[in-house]
Amino acid sequence: MNSERIVLHSDMNAFYASVELLLNPALRGKPVAVCGSTESRHGIVLAKSQLAKQAGVKTGMVNWEARQCCPGLIMVPPHYDEYIQFSHRAQAIYTRYTDRVEPYGMDECWLELTHCPRAAEGGERLANELRETVKRELGLTVSVGVSFNKIFAKLGSDMKKPDAVTVIDGAHYRELIWPLPVEVLLYAGPATTRKLRERGVLTVGDLAQLPGELVRRWLGKNGVALRNAAAGLDTARVQVFGTTVPIQSVGHGITCSADLCTEQEVWKVLLELAQDVGHRLRVHKLAALGVALDVRGSGLGYLQYQTRLPYAVRSPYLLARAALSLFSHQYPWHDPVRALTIRAQHLVPSGQLQQLALCHDVARMERRDRLEGVVEALRARYGKHVIRSACLLGDIKMPDDGRDLVRMPGLMYR
Repeated sequence: MNSERIVLHSDMNAFYASVELLLNPALRGKPVAVCGSTESRHGIVLAKSQLAKQAGVKTGMVNWEARQCCPGLIMVPPHYDEYIQFSHRAQAIYTRYTDRVEPYGMDECWLELTHCPRAAEGGERLANELRETVKRELGLTVSVGVSFNKIFAKLGSDMKKPDAVTVIDGAHYRELIWPLPVEVLLYAGPATTRKLRERGVLTVGDLAQLPGELVRRWLGKNGVALRNAAAGLDTARVQVFGTTVPIQSVGHGITCSADLCTEQEVWKVLLELAQDVGHRLRVHKLAALGVALDVRGSGLGYLQYQTRLPYAVRSPYLLARAALSLFSHQYPWHDPVRALTIRAQHLVPSGQLQQLALCHDVARMERRDRLEGVVEALRARYGKHVIRSACLLGDIKMPDDGRDLVRMPGLMYR
């Protein structure tokens, strides 16, 4: 093991499904899937038990497809409040070992043990102890990767599941990792992977051995960071538990309770999502000079669009309109829409002076901002649904099961 760092990545196995088995012991020994909109054929599998996985059930499958794979499948709705509680309890266990505990979603955490009092015992031994402690105290299993950086530690936790420890040390990482397909690397998304494959870069080792300047020309500075990660040169820090992440973008997304088949249905979901984005921008006293839109079709294809705005905004309506314009001009409608995410990006302080074009109606912009400020105040006092757009009344094909409590992780510190 590299003497400089000991980094662990702990990943709770089949987290949602495992918690459901704890909450209802009668489900044990049966194939179980946690599904959105279980009353609707349009819901999808959010998590599955080991038995369901063995039967061919996959995360992201439509409910009826999962039932075809496993006729005896038991589908249960998600209980996000319970998942959050178990997540907090697991994190409390991790902090007994070190103060450097960095969550990555609800079910994953990095731990840095390099300078903890028990570091001399070795990462593998401490990882096995942590794994047994979580199992004994919470009734959940974890897979733990042990390595000398965050990227490889996460890879290790993915290599053996469930309830396992995998060590990737400095002496053997090339033979363990370099033969793997390049998409196993964290942040090697579909678009990046496609560009690399078009250039004959198929494995982690292929990428690691490319000249950095060549990768920069292909993929920019993020590509260089990915190439360095493949080469074992990742230096990202594990943050002290509770560290506040600098805000680089503010987003909100949802998997819809039914497929969206018209632009009007897409607009309603975008406007509802933008309410949360606009609220958080106001809380942090920020405004956005850009909007990004992620779209996943019913065929599970994934598309991403983004645009710059002529001036900084924090209005939910204006953010949603910009996202709808992106959608209208670029989405090909090969498939109905299953999931949407809207993100405000290129953030600036909301009070920052800005140069506006002569055609902009400054007085109207200020009136809208004051009006939305009043709406925010009313919602803060009486609840977020006390006042809302008329078009958002009725069924807008968005689930109301608490999944909005879940915040997905952002980029790691470097």
